[in-house]
Amino acid sequence: MAFLRFMALLEGSSLLLLLCVAMPLKYQYGMPEAVSWVGRAHGGLFLAFNAVLFYHVFKGHVSEMKGFIGFLASLIPFGTFIYKAKVLKDATF
Repeated sequence: MAFLRFMALLEGSSLLLLLCVAMPLKYQYGMPEAVSWVGRAHGGLFLAFNAVLFYHVFKGHVSEMKGFIGFLASLIPFGTFIYKAKVLKDATF
């Protein structure tokens, strides 16, 4: 379960990196490849977070409702930070 929390943190952090570092590099300094690389990493971490989340749901470590909330949180910007803080904080595994 600690890995699920870690993945939520990584996925949310990759969005911050994309918005706060890669996008300014693209639009202010003319480096579109920054968004290309960071965007791919963010997409991969999004998929990895959801794979880990559904693995824990399948194994019964996380209820189906909490898994669904986690999936919805991954679709909302910075939702995984809130999911980690509010839903996963009391989870014992």
